[in-house]
Parts: sequence; C-alpha cells; structure tokens
Amino acid sequence: MVGRPAEAVAVLLKSARLCIVLVAAPAVAALPVAAQQRGPLPPPAGTVAAPVPSAQSSAGPRERGSRITNEPPTMPVDEIIQKFTQREEQFRKERDNFTYTQDVLFQTIDENGQPDGEFREVRDILFTPDGKRFDKVTFAPVNTLQRIQMTQQDIDDIEKVWPFVMTPEELPKYDAKYVGRERVDEVGTYVFDLEPKKLEKGQRYFRGRVWVDDQDLQIVKTAGTSTGLLKKKEDQAFPHFENYRENIEGHFWFPTYTRADDVLHFKNADEVRVRIAVHYSNYKRFTTTIKIGNATQIDPQKP
Repeated sequence: MVGRPAEAVAVLLKSARLCIVLVAAPAVAALPVAAQQRGPLPPPAGTVAAPVPSAQSSAGPRERGSRITNEPPTMPVDEIIQKFTQREEQFRKERDNFTYTQDVLFQTIDENGQPDGEFREVRDILFTPDGKRFDKVTFAPVNTLQRIQMTQQDIDDIEKVWPFVMTPEELPKYDAKYVGRERVDEVGTYVFDLEPKKLEKGQRYFRGRVWVDDQDLQIVKTAGTSTGLLKKKEDQAFPHFENYRENIEGHFWFPTYTRADDVLHFKNADEVRVRIAVHYSNYKRFTTTIKIGNATQIDPQKP
C-alpha cells in the first residue's frame, strides 16, 4: 500500500493506498497507428506527463456539469448489462494474447503545485517463445517518494482495479444502476454506476462509474476509486482515477491511459496531493512461428 515510510512512523502511522499498473510490449506483429485511433480522449503523445484535465473529458462520478441525458436505452437495461459483460469477458481473453508496454508515473505534489517526490517504472508484458506470459522492468529510476510509499500490493491493485473489466463472473458482486446516456468524445455511451454489494476479506473492488459503447457494448471509460476491507489500525486513502480505452483492431477497447490528480485525506487530518499517470502502448498480438523442414520419405517397416 501507499503509506508513510518507516522512518516517519515515529511521528505518524498511516498509509495512503494507491493503484498503479505496469505493463509492457515485446514481441510480434505491431498494430498500425491508425488501428488504435478510434476512442475517447487518446492519451497525450510522448512519455508519461502530469495528467491535465481536458475540456473534452466526460464528467466523472465526482465532477459537476455532467452532460448525461435521461434518454432511454434502445434495449432493456438488463439486456445491456448481460451483453456488455459478455463482451468484456471476450475482451479479457483477447487482451491476454497481446504484449504491451506500461509506463507508470506517480508523484506527490507540494503546496506550490510542484512534484516533491516521484516513483517511475516502465514494464514490458511479453511472451516466451513457447507462449508463457511474463513481465520485464525496462526502466526504474531511483524512487524519491518521501511523504508516502508504494508496495507491490498497490501495483497489483492498479493492475486489476483501475483497468476495470466487468465480466459475467464479476457482475454478481456489484449493484449496477443505469444513469443515462452521454457522448464520450465521438462515442455514444450508456452510463452505469457500480457499487460492490459486499466487501470480502482479501478482495479489491471498483466503486464508481462506467461508460459503455452503445454499439460495441463494451466499456470505454471508467472513473472511480478502488476499495476493500481495511484493518482497524490502517489509515489509508484512495485516489479517484479515470481510465480511458481505445478501439484496437476494430474489435475491442483496450486501456491506453489512466490518470489521477487527487488529495488523499488521512484520519489524523494530514493531506497529501498525488498525481498519477499510466500509459499503455505498443499493443502487439502475440503469434508463434513454426518452421517445418524439408519433407523426407519414410519407408514402411518390412514385416
């Protein structure tokens, strides 16, 4: 979890939990840039930068001025939920066939709006020649965070919760409420609020809002927080985040950018502003090449 480093525990005992995803790109047929262009709010070009709210961005659960309308859906809400969760399951399986690069930047921000600590890591998600998946850290400068700290648990949380996938298996864990319709960039969407029905020990959940493409019936944006049961003595805080997807290969919407810019409030009244940006890039479909040598004649055995 993200929290106070051990050196500071003598004064304050707390942890600010943050979620971050790391991934990477290795191996095979790279997709043309044009194949990754349809989608709401394409991430900024270049390396990870401080996330800046865009005038085009759709209002999240905690934002005002939402453009959501009360226009009814074109099919029953239960049918939409059933179909989009099935599509999400297909997407989940499809993404397992891709390599990609994940670039994470996590910063604490001082009173003047300037970074005063930073964690940065770039990972490639790859396959061995025989098809086994693995990840490889390709860039990891010195961690300069001082007011809070990150652990592997935080990274795991972001990998599973921030790029949220609502499959039929996950659906029974949530209450899904239809909110209305909204355009996210050029995409028409159905908007749903999701709330976990019950928090189970050792499990992490998404709480917030999802935007579902009204044609592809797949999530194109999520906005909310990660949540779960906390130990009584834990003092944790969770940033509000937004995750954007883009259409890859014309079939599925892949996460390409996550951002968070939030103030974490602790029980002892301390506050820490954090700024997080995660880029997912270089999506490539993994394939294997089997070479077959020259055919040779094998005579049948003689009796």
